[in-house]
Amino acid sequence: MRYIRYAFLAALGIVLVSVSLANRQIVELKLMPDALSELLGFNLSTSLPLFLVVLGGVVAGLVIGFLWEWLREHKHRKDVTVKQGEVRKLEREVKKLKKKQNEGQDDVLAILDEAS
Repeated sequence: MRYIRYAFLAALGIVLVSVSLANRQIVELKLMPDALSELLGFNLSTSLPLFLVVLGGVVAGLVIGFLWEWLREHKHRKDVTVKQGEVRKLEREVKKLKKKQNEGQDDVLAILDEAS
């Protein structure tokens, strides 16, 4: 399985390098359309190679997707935390009750009683 993962990563690297080499043209990125920038009086812009724009969009999409999923699963993580707290509380209560039940008994009999 490790070799399949390495082969996939190598193929992905080759594809990314070939896309990057094929799209080296410089493009201008503008914050707003020209009509809106004339109305407001400013427009931020920058010039970048096209492959950086494409790969940056992919990375931004992945980050937004992971963040969205993390926020969506918050209620499930909260439920698990609450259930784990309840389990710990009940385990402590069971230990306390077993200790109380076995008071005054022989240690061997208390161990055998706990096992059953």
